[in-house]
Amino acid sequence: MKFSLGASLFFWPKDQVETFYQQAINSEADIIYLGETVCSKRRELRVNDWFELAKQVAKSGKQVVISTMTLLESAAEIQTLKKYCTNGDFLIEANDLSAVQILHENKLPFVAGPAMNCYNLSTLKVLLRQGMFRWVMPVELSSDWLSSLLEKAEQSSIRNQFECEVFSWGYLPLAYSARCFTARSENRAKDDCQYCCIHYPQGRKMKSQEGEQVFTLNGIQTMSGDQYNLVNEVNNMQAIGVDIVRISADSEQAFNKLSQFKRQLVNPQYIPLDKNNECNGYWHKIAGMANV
Repeated sequence: MKFSLGASLFFWPKDQVETFYQQAINSEADIIYLGETVCSKRRELRVNDWFELAKQVAKSGKQVVISTMTLLESAAEIQTLKKYCTNGDFLIEANDLSAVQILHENKLPFVAGPAMNCYNLSTLKVLLRQGMFRWVMPVELSSDWLSSLLEKAEQSSIRNQFECEVFSWGYLPLAYSARCFTARSENRAKDDCQYCCIHYPQGRKMKSQEGEQVFTLNGIQTMSGDQYNLVNEVNNMQAIGVDIVRISADSEQAFNKLSQFKRQLVNPQYIPLDKNNECNGYWHKIAGMANV
């Protein structure tokens, strides 16, 4: 089983991003994803900056994957997407079908990211024909669903054609919208957002009328209010057939979590979750914000 560091979903200053990935080089991650997946207005790092950073990480011997945008809204964003997909050096995580189309046309392999609505065997087969070699399970699926789907893939003789990766720690990316919720929360128009999401390096918390933290606002992305944590499920995931465990690059805390998850393989022990800040409900086929 391998461990990956997912692309950072938040908007950080360029120097913070560069410092984070220098730490990632020395981390226990086997695979490192990087790139902007949420909003094209986040331009602290441009296309060439991401490529340069990817080259630095690749020198460490770790596998580097560049993640693409999830919601594309303009022709300019499509042109940028093409630059990423045809970079010639690095693998791509496709988070949108337009990326899949570009990669397929250029006969390039790809990772199907968690934003891709791939829930069943038929969709897996379609993506395999397009060039998928790794599938990241959508975050709202359960262990039972995953086990059943991988078993069906085995019965259909396609299981050996792709790797399975599971988002296992971090704020869950739940939904995307053409609206910018962070700008809206500051009474700003999306076109005049003034890049305000950079002021919320862990997103902006949103509570219900009862005072319960239900979501985290991150620009056009709605995330879980609590951090998802499957640290007690590592050995179960391995038994099901999961190949890669993903730790989201939410903060520098991700590196400690990466080590903690990895230790579970050699010395499994129950680790209590913080009931005020962590959840694992989706994995257990119940409300996502629940903590089992």
